[in-house]
Amino acid sequence: MIPQFDNLNDQEIELMLKAPILVCILIAGADGNIDRKEIKQAIAVAQKNEKGNDSLSGYFKELSQDFEDKIKVLIQSFPYESTQRSPLVIEELAQVNTLWNKIDPVFANDFYGMMLGLSEKIATSSGGLWGMKTVGEEEAKYMKLPMLKDPSQK
Repeated sequence: MIPQFDNLNDQEIELMLKAPILVCILIAGADGNIDRKEIKQAIAVAQKNEKGNDSLSGYFKELSQDFEDKIKVLIQSFPYESTQRSPLVIEELAQVNTLWNKIDPVFANDFYGMMLGLSEKIATSSGGLWGMKTVGEEEAKYMKLPMLKDPSQK
């Protein structure tokens, strides 16, 4: 178990574990097409962070287990059309804001930064002229994750 989640109930823990996957679905699917490159980028970020030494390494150890399967299962639980899917994903992601006060402030700040970094990596992993790391208009709209409040700005 992740010690930073000791003050969270099971539903809240599940939301914290789903949050990066929700970001992946939101950003990758913003243009209406969840690209294989975008999913691979999300998996790579999860695996890279698992080996890190910061406050998130235990979190990523838990998250990276069956990450690709978790993404596929969660994608199936949302509508196929991005115009219907995105509002639902945004609504669920916004619930993370209610948890900032329940978790360690250092972890909360690291987690928020990781989510922004993940969003950017996914947004730049596909598209553009000949796939040259350009962010599409739809992805740019969500890339800064406006539904999440910066936990350091209390």
